Amino acid sequence: MDITIYSSFLPLDDPEESLAFYRDVLGFEVRLDVGAGAYRWITVGPAGQPDTAIVLAPPIANPGVTDEEKRVIAEMMAKGTYGAVVLATKDVDATFAEIAGRGAEVVQEPTDQPYGVRDCAIRDPAGNLIRIQQRN
Repeated sequence: MDITIYSSFLPLDDPEESLAFYRDVLGFEVRLDVGAGAYRWITVGPAGQPDTAIVLAPPIANPGVTDEEKRVIAEMMAKGTYGAVVLATKDVDATFAEIAGRGAEVVQEPTDQPYGVRDCAIRDPAGNLIRIQQRN
């Protein structure tokens, strides 16, 4: 069996802010920008890695989500406890310095974790946690 991860979804609440963050702060390519207003979703991915993408989508666009669930999702997003992704880089300190210098909200500076990785953490404009691990 040959299975890979192609796309992962993260919620957004302001498409323009999310677009600016993933494009201008993280340096991702914009692959798709579909829909309008509250029903706009944006697919981004690292340059040179066309088979890996993050779909930034409004959670309200899912017709199966109730009004109560939408309220809970909005609360969780505001607290930064709804979505998360782990990225990797060869030099987490240099990557962190560049991203922080571009205005990313810093959650944790580069740290040697007790579970054996060196990583840092930032948040995107929707509150999603982004951890960046050092990979050799």
